[in-house]
Amino acid sequence: MLATVYTKALRDRWIGIAVGAVSMALFLLYGMSVYRSIDLTIYTDLPETFRQLFGIADLTDAGRLAYDAVYGFAGALTLGGLAISIGGASIAGEERDGTIGLLLGNPKSRTHVLASKAGALVTLTAAAAVVMWLAGLAVPELLDVDVTGMQPGALVLHMWATAVFYGFLAIVLGAWTGNRTLAGGLAAAAMVVSYLAVGILPLVQGLVDLARAFPWYYLNGSQPVANGADVGHLAVLLGSSALFAGLAVVGVNRRDLRERSEPVTILDRLRRNPLTGRAAERLAGSARVSHIWVKAVSDHQGLATITALVLLSLGVMLGPMYALLDQDLVAFSEQFPDALLAMVGFADMGTPEGWYQTEHFSIMGPIAAIAITVVIGARALAGEERSRTMGLLLASPVSRTRVVLEKAAAMAVHALVVGFVMWLSTVVGSMLGGLGMDPVSVAATSLLVTLLGLVFGGVALALSALTGRVRLAVYGASLLALAFFLVNSLLQLNAATAGWARWSPFYYFLTSDPLVNGLRWGHAGVLAALAVALVAVAVWAFRRRDLRQTG
Repeated sequence: MLATVYTKALRDRWIGIAVGAVSMALFLLYGMSVYRSIDLTIYTDLPETFRQLFGIADLTDAGRLAYDAVYGFAGALTLGGLAISIGGASIAGEERDGTIGLLLGNPKSRTHVLASKAGALVTLTAAAAVVMWLAGLAVPELLDVDVTGMQPGALVLHMWATAVFYGFLAIVLGAWTGNRTLAGGLAAAAMVVSYLAVGILPLVQGLVDLARAFPWYYLNGSQPVANGADVGHLAVLLGSSALFAGLAVVGVNRRDLRERSEPVTILDRLRRNPLTGRAAERLAGSARVSHIWVKAVSDHQGLATITALVLLSLGVMLGPMYALLDQDLVAFSEQFPDALLAMVGFADMGTPEGWYQTEHFSIMGPIAAIAITVVIGARALAGEERSRTMGLLLASPVSRTRVVLEKAAAMAVHALVVGFVMWLSTVVGSMLGGLGMDPVSVAATSLLVTLLGLVFGGVALALSALTGRVRLAVYGASLLALAFFLVNSLLQLNAATAGWARWSPFYYFLTSDPLVNGLRWGHAGVLAALAVALVAVAVWAFRRRDLRQTG
């Protein structure tokens, strides 16, 4: 039996942290093995603007490139995402699950519970950082790569401090709002926007110093691999985390906590409005749950709204910004190496289409689509079991197959919303910047974003049906998406392994350059077939598994 809130939090969250840390260690091994076998002048000969965008040092080799690209990018995002998940669930998660009253029924104060949860976050992220640090020392020795003078421990320390910053941001948002989705969504949006700002602002004349206003700058701005840990930068991150902790204590002690979080959905608001009440009732159906998908769509409105706003603001901003870019970015477009283009879907950064593909579609679009579909897919079935509402749902005259299909339909609606917002923001940004991009080709690329999201949403739905575990479905689908992204990019850096990239769904996303060439129906068909097949697996698994009534 666990005696403290701290030890229970460690037990509940250690698996996801362990999987994330070990995965990044393995990716470092693979990435460094690939980089040591290729000609790195394709990176060192890039203009300064490009090297700054991709975090490549002026003088780099296989070891330095692997540390910066694998740990400084993928590792930092992974560790930050795990910290946000833990932080968002610290208080708001207990309220949503109806367990906050049980916790506070013990002789523990609200401050004690919050401190225990925060302590677990710090401990778990520190443990992950130690694993990645040890891997950073062991991998070069195993591959016989010279890393003399490099300090991977300093980079990992900055990664840990960055993760703690975003984790505590999620804690304070959850403590003040009691809404786990809002807390996690806003913290994740802040992390992604910060990453993009630090990559883009130095490319715009006169805005270089503005990058210091974003937390991501303090991750790698001082180049800790080469120069060691920067005390000032660490103080900014950890000092801000301490401030968030204090604000969280104030928030959790001032607010009336809820025994169980019951969000007010869009459908609820429509029902209460005299002008829309009758139509909303018809849409919702009878008490026998005539339209499960409508409720499922409405249940995830918070995450969908945050995602849409971030995508819309970024896409609109990128159009006018293109005209302000350093001319080196445009002049070097014909010399951009194919090996590096694989990281951003073979985009030509000297064109408006290449600019949008790199900054909007290659990373931001997949993150948004996969995040929202994975969350919906994971909670679609396992969430009902955890909340003990599955029995009530199936007591209505609906089959298990229909439940799965309607939940999948809700997932598809949100994925289509992401695709539509990607299209709308890009078209508006192109008009404001006078870029003249083809709206039909933008629509084709946006459709591929939707289909890619549905593939990994389908993975989460299948895992949810197979296991009945929300956390396993979320972590499994998210880590698989990260693995396929890195595999697709890394395999295409070497001609001998490029053909194997076809096994990754990301290969069928941007490899055909759809912003320029339009939709390649064969690639869209592969993604659509994968999504349908995964939904079919979910139906098969859910119809045969004994469901839990205890969550």
